[in-house]
Amino acid sequence: MTLPSTEHAKKLAKLLRDDLAVAGFSIPHSLALELIAHQFNAKDWNVLAAAVGRPRRSASPEIRPGVPVLRVMSVEVALPFYVDYLGFKLDWEHRFEPGLPLYVQVSRSQAVLHLSEHHGDGSPHGVVWFPVTDVFGLYKELLTRPNAPVRPGIDGDAPGGPTLEVIDPYGNVLRFAQPSAAG
Repeated sequence: MTLPSTEHAKKLAKLLRDDLAVAGFSIPHSLALELIAHQFNAKDWNVLAAAVGRPRRSASPEIRPGVPVLRVMSVEVALPFYVDYLGFKLDWEHRFEPGLPLYVQVSRSQAVLHLSEHHGDGSPHGVVWFPVTDVFGLYKELLTRPNAPVRPGIDGDAPGGPTLEVIDPYGNVLRFAQPSAAG
């Protein structure tokens, strides 16, 4: 049985009181609340009110897009590739204390990546596939970058649609693909 909101349960209690009054029975509002709670298999009004105040769990937990964690040996070396060349922005960085490995988040549009110097956070040569709306526009954009570390190429016959592939300084492969409208 789906639990009502607190406001809905209170409206049901008022409706119960009004209907009983028409039939010649007068009950206090608190008793009406207790009776409504029992209708929803709650011990009393306080138990029902506490239960409806908790977030409801859906039948199936929602899974949101993941955030790939790419291993880099040095964020200082990786950031120019991601920020200056690919056009990502640095969102934040974290280090537990001076001298320990750095962990950062970069993003562009809806794409989010974590870059980690921590041993055990992924391994170099990972692959991330990004859907893009205009792979040819991104290709042209990357060609205009001064001191570009790599010259990108487009595979027009890739299974995910035309795909631009670039490799970061640590061998991580980033594939930007323009899915077909039918796909």
